[in-house]
Amino acid sequence: MLIPLILSGGSGTRLWPVSRKNLPKQFLSLMGHGTLFQQTVERTRVLPDVTAPIVVASEDHRFLAAEQLMELGIEGSTIVLEPVARNTAPAIALGALHAIDKDPDALLLVLPADHLIGDTEHFCEAVEQALPAARDGWLVTFGIRPDRPETGFGYIRRGDGIGEHAFQVAQFVEKPALKTAQAYLEDGGYDWNSGMFLFRASRYLEELAQHAPAMMETVKVAHASAATDLDFVRVDADAFARVPDNSIDYAVMEKTRRAAVIPVSVAWSDIGSWSALWLAGVRDAEGNLRDGDTIAVNTTNSLLRSHKRHLLATVGVDNLIVVTTPDATLVAHRDAAQDVKQVVEELKASGRSEHSLHRIVRRPWGSYDSLEAGDRFQVKRIVVKPGAALSLQKHHHRAEHWIVVSGTAEVTCDDKVFLLGENQSTYIPLGSTHRLRNPGKMPLEMIEVQSGSYLGEDDIVRLEDVYGRS
Repeated sequence: MLIPLILSGGSGTRLWPVSRKNLPKQFLSLMGHGTLFQQTVERTRVLPDVTAPIVVASEDHRFLAAEQLMELGIEGSTIVLEPVARNTAPAIALGALHAIDKDPDALLLVLPADHLIGDTEHFCEAVEQALPAARDGWLVTFGIRPDRPETGFGYIRRGDGIGEHAFQVAQFVEKPALKTAQAYLEDGGYDWNSGMFLFRASRYLEELAQHAPAMMETVKVAHASAATDLDFVRVDADAFARVPDNSIDYAVMEKTRRAAVIPVSVAWSDIGSWSALWLAGVRDAEGNLRDGDTIAVNTTNSLLRSHKRHLLATVGVDNLIVVTTPDATLVAHRDAAQDVKQVVEELKASGRSEHSLHRIVRRPWGSYDSLEAGDRFQVKRIVVKPGAALSLQKHHHRAEHWIVVSGTAEVTCDDKVFLLGENQSTYIPLGSTHRLRNPGKMPLEMIEVQSGSYLGEDDIVRLEDVYGRS
């Protein structure tokens, strides 16, 4: 049995302002059809003897992962929630333990959720080529054949051959200086470290127990105390907090004597910066990668990405990144794309919300868009999915006015339950117990006007909630 293990714990700093903590890049559609997460899952579905994936995701992203799997029609998947981030080695161990519960001989295909692979056919061929070595007890990684001297990736030096396609790993090399990267390219025996793996779940756990025994023991405790909630497996937070933080490379791959590498050319990118996206995309005759409503006059070698409601125009610029969202604009030189995370750090330090939240915030029941805010008032556009409902809740500091734009709303306000249609409205007094539900088959769209002394999202007392948030 081949089980894809999708690692989806990214925090979304390097592609700000489009990618943010509450909606990181793996859940965004950046290139091609579907999000990066969905593309990662989709490319595994044509592999032989493959099952539904195990996804290891952050607690904050559980509904994003579940919804995007549902959109693909994936049934039988397992979503394991990490209460805190502990790097790739523990995340893979959690996945391996769950895989062994399904099949003691399970093979794990470990894939980061936020990578782009343009050549799915050759990727699947590489996985099949790696199967014999993995079945024979090797921990196989996929090395990307370099096409340029790249200083942003680690490298793998190939050793002796194993069978027809695989090689022993002779050495893992840290991110090199440019001169060294050029030498690696000319040598021809080095590949980029992709962070993708194939091995038997039991073999990985054996190696982890040998080389990182404290990690193995604490992960086992956390796994044993996990509980199933809705469609999710919740790992015990206190137990998982005691797990050491380390990557699979440092914890296992650099120490084991059974590391193997399959060199591949699959149009791979980790989309680690806006420059990486520009490099991976289809550029026009002037070298520009453009998305959205853009006008480029005397503009060359630039990435231009406009929000759907905004026209973005550039004149006489070169090698720029210009990205707009409803609440933020980024302008950067392409060579400084890796420094975008410094903007995120400044936003965090100043207490601003733009590092984590978009103006449009997605919730399991739908979304809301903060249209306007001022002293003692806020206006939101709320969209509720068919059949979905917000929690039964109340507020201590604000009252709300609801106006239905389209669809039908079922409103609970204290002891009253009633329906509202298009152009109808109601008032929710401060302190009243209330709920909003969409009983129809079409999305419910409404305008909410909040007024009061405090309008923060933490002024919510959830009394009942079908999504387990009360």
